[in-house]
Amino acid sequence: MMNRHSDISCSGRYFFDDGLRFGCQRCGLCCTGSPGVVRISISEIRLLAAYLKMTVEETIHRHLRTISDGFSIQEENDGRCRFYRNGCQVYAVRPLQCRTFPFWLNHLRSLSRWKKVAGECPGIGEGRLFSRDEILRFLYESLDQFEFI
Repeated sequence: MMNRHSDISCSGRYFFDDGLRFGCQRCGLCCTGSPGVVRISISEIRLLAAYLKMTVEETIHRHLRTISDGFSIQEENDGRCRFYRNGCQVYAVRPLQCRTFPFWLNHLRSLSRWKKVAGECPGIGEGRLFSRDEILRFLYESLDQFEFI
């Protein structure tokens, strides 16, 4: 069945056909450093607000910023995520963008791109083996919301 992601064929060959290992080390390297955008949907904002025991409005005001097509989690002056302090303080309800890392389109386009991000992330090559189908599912899930990642 064709979909809007028809450029990613489920029947094609990928460098990750045999799967990829990943286990988050909670080191924070993907949560700190250069400024960026961590998109968060309205449904994720509701979950975050409940987790923080705040109203949605209070959560938006205190922890999010408006971007062109929605919201992003605010960053501290040093570039780290608002919720990263010796580990993710909201790991249980982290946004889809965080949950699908490192299985983003820009990392999976080629083996060389994967190796580049693997050099930055100590969790790549560790942990459990994610199957090709799981990786493609993460990819499709993230593409539906975040075509840039």
